[in-house]
Amino acid sequence: MILLGPPGAGKGTQAKRIVERYDIPQISTGDLLRDNVARGTELGRKAKEMMARGELVPDDLVNRMVGERLVQADCARGFILDGFPRTVVQAQWLDRFLAGKIFENQKPCDPPVVVQFDVDYNSLLERLTGRRSCPTCGRIYNIHTQPTRVPDVCDVDGSKLVMRNDDRREVIAERLKAYELQTRPLAAYYRRRGRLVHVDGDLDVDSVTVQIVEAIERFRNAPVGTESGGA
Repeated sequence: MILLGPPGAGKGTQAKRIVERYDIPQISTGDLLRDNVARGTELGRKAKEMMARGELVPDDLVNRMVGERLVQADCARGFILDGFPRTVVQAQWLDRFLAGKIFENQKPCDPPVVVQFDVDYNSLLERLTGRRSCPTCGRIYNIHTQPTRVPDVCDVDGSKLVMRNDDRREVIAERLKAYELQTRPLAAYYRRRGRLVHVDGDLDVDSVTVQIVEAIERFRNAPVGTESGGA
């Protein structure tokens, strides 16, 4: 499963729910990169050298890290990809990879179910600009939708809440613009493949989960060899 959505759309919350419901791992490319660097693997050393020079880690290295992770036993029942693919080239690589028999005594994996969160722009601004966090315990609040009992003070330990720099309105506008430019071709690719499902991210958390589970089950129950895209 791949979750597409702008910052603040609720992907992290829904990913945790899907992980718990289906007992599958959530795989983050950021975590994979940090793990390979920390363990000093061949891929990690190459990535570290490139990052030290201020270069982006190229697709082939990221793809290899993802490939090594997906063949591990806990992925045999399924997985959620976090931060991958980011480009159509990566998506094409993933399709080719999953088409092979990556697990012994198992048929090739089905193509991923791709869920796109549709969220109103003003709702995103409210979610992100209203977000506050406790620097001590890490608890997250929102002054609009999940306020503290005492304004700007953590309910748990009484620390003064802080606002992240990247949650400021001017920064958010740039983040949303970058997301739109990056994701539009990726969404179009999966739409053509019949794998893209839209969910209404403006609904409450439980209702969004219901939409995602319905999409998963629809694809799981589709006849072999057919695509079951949603509008």
